[in-house]
Amino acid sequence: MNVRFSKRFVKQLARLPKSTQRAAYVRIELALVNPDDPILRRHRLSGSLHHLLSIDITGDVRALYEQVGDELVVYQLIGTHAQLYG
Repeated sequence: MNVRFSKRFVKQLARLPKSTQRAAYVRIELALVNPDDPILRRHRLSGSLHHLLSIDITGDVRALYEQVGDELVVYQLIGTHAQLYG
């Protein structure tokens, strides 16, 4: 499976501390290998974002993505839980 990052995600990620950036790549790699790993706390969103999945990057930082064919597309809104769902 391949990974594709949206421009928005890349920009948002660049604004975060280096340790969070590293954690993002580690967690996304884990999502490729073992998407059901409990550390990811992966879940489908509801409402207008029902086509997206969320994974934990750090304690309060999430990344949203969807699987399109054999590609994991990481879209947007890497931020705190409040920013994503508030």
